[in-house]
Amino acid sequence: MKKMLKYLSPFAPDQSGVSGVLFELGGLIVICDAGGCTGNICGFDEPRWFTKKSAVFSAGLRDMDAIMGRDDKLIEKLSDAQKILNCKFTALIATPVPAVIGTDMKALKRMAEKKTGVPCISINAIGTKYYDEGESLAWYELFNEFAGKEVEEYSSAVAQTETSVLAQGEDSSLSSVGVIGATPLETGYSNSEKLIEMCEAAGIENPVIYGMGTGLDEIRNAGKVKKNLVVSVGGLKAAKYLQENFGTEYEVGYPFIPEQVLEDIEKIEKIEKIEKIDDDSERIPERILIIHSQFAANELRNRIRDKFRNLNGTINCATFFMQEEEYSEEGDIRLAGEDELWELAKSDTYDLIIADTDIKRLLNAAGYSGKYIEFPQFSISGVPMDSGKTLYN
Repeated sequence: MKKMLKYLSPFAPDQSGVSGVLFELGGLIVICDAGGCTGNICGFDEPRWFTKKSAVFSAGLRDMDAIMGRDDKLIEKLSDAQKILNCKFTALIATPVPAVIGTDMKALKRMAEKKTGVPCISINAIGTKYYDEGESLAWYELFNEFAGKEVEEYSSAVAQTETSVLAQGEDSSLSSVGVIGATPLETGYSNSEKLIEMCEAAGIENPVIYGMGTGLDEIRNAGKVKKNLVVSVGGLKAAKYLQENFGTEYEVGYPFIPEQVLEDIEKIEKIEKIEKIDDDSERIPERILIIHSQFAANELRNRIRDKFRNLNGTINCATFFMQEEEYSEEGDIRLAGEDELWELAKSDTYDLIIADTDIKRLLNAAGYSGKYIEFPQFSISGVPMDSGKTLYN
């Protein structure tokens, strides 16, 4: 049973990833569930829920609503909410219930647009995949729906405001770098100012972090940025779409590595230096495993190689989430479940494992005897980097 978890907490699911992408964009977000999925998203997977406002609703599907497929009731409720809130767009996010009964999400999108007169995107999340796959769907649908397009004039006042903001952003966007994929679930940070600070420290000028500290206007202007930086595998499909349709080049990177991780590695290196007889050619730890999302793990591997050039041996990256072969090295691992990690830990294949603090519990239970350094991953532990509950805040 590859998905069974005995030591780790359940990972953030795809509907949480979708909601995280859309949270700050000013839309009316409807989670098509009975209430449980929305409660998990707002209570556990969305740290901004406690500090920022967003129109996130549950469809409140009852048993008979699901069985009978009463889509008209959902659209009626959505329309009533839109009249009160006057949001820029609506978003319908599927969950396991619509997936099981085969709800036509595209049909719901058309019904919602006809009823409300505002754009709608629908995301066919199924609840059994992880957050990054949901983010991938959401980023693509978002740019496909809005990039290079103006929202139809559903009220003159809103339309005038939108046109004004769009005009103001045109010139500045030409020298900006779009950052795709930097959600709280991916980076652990719920504060866009911190992410901008880290981008600028990495030499990224005028970063526009889509979905955090920005709104729908930046999405519309996405075709005008100088280039895009993709910080998660979930953002790749959207970046390729922007390249094909607007000629916007992209590169892959992850400027959000906590310096504390490198400092902790340096402490280990100093200890090993004292313990070893003067022989730099046999420096240890020789075998390192980094467990995180793919681009974050790759970035840390590169940083380790740059900073500690006399470290011999291998550095492998592993992830429970999406992994692109193009950005993998020989020996990198796609973990199908915690059993695979258990076997790695039990076999003492690695001298040093760098991973989220929740993973340490599994390593200890498996009898892992090597060294361990914390590299928090919010989608695993559910603890934000800026919550004050980790070492890195």
